[in-house]
Amino acid sequence: MKVLICDDQALIRDSLELLLKLEKDLEVVGQAHDGAEAVELVARHQPDLVLMDLKMPGVNGIEATRQIRARWPQIKVLVLTTYDDDEWLFDAIRAGAAGYLLKDTPRAEVIKAVRGTVAGKAFVDPAVAGKLLGQVAGLQEQSPALLTAKLTGREVDVLRLVAQGYTNTDIAARLHLSEGTVRNHVSTILSKLEVADRTQAAVLALQHGVGRA
Repeated sequence: MKVLICDDQALIRDSLELLLKLEKDLEVVGQAHDGAEAVELVARHQPDLVLMDLKMPGVNGIEATRQIRARWPQIKVLVLTTYDDDEWLFDAIRAGAAGYLLKDTPRAEVIKAVRGTVAGKAFVDPAVAGKLLGQVAGLQEQSPALLTAKLTGREVDVLRLVAQGYTNTDIAARLHLSEGTVRNHVSTILSKLEVADRTQAAVLALQHGVGRA
């Protein structure tokens, strides 16, 4: 798995590179000191994932994430930042970030999140997950029919479980489907809802009251 690191602090970049290099299946293909350089290096190296800081001089991580996801939707962005402010969190998810971690996340969890994000899972730091759900809940809720009308009944079932945080494996077991069938349903849902990944699909579902416990 090819990883690009973007952070305006050289010490952080070097520490992350040393951490990732300990894993045989992870390769650091470059370091960027701001969002503009990150976009340039993504174009050159085509990584599987970008570890993205947010608050940087010049082009920040939000704008860089937006540009990367627009030009290369197959490339995942995992935010790793010190900022747990609501505005940063929600803007990052809307820009296309597949996950959001704080820099005090244990090393093993960072590695797990990198691998999992590349595999299509969504990782949100427990310290900010409640804020994300709180912001979604605070939005003016839309009618579920506005969303579910675009989907088949089975796709609604899958989306509901995605919004509740279940993995494809869990969904397959609950709905008595194969994992391949679930993956196909998720791909179709993302296309129909015009979102980049399952994190954005979950946020949209919760906004429309689909998947609330």
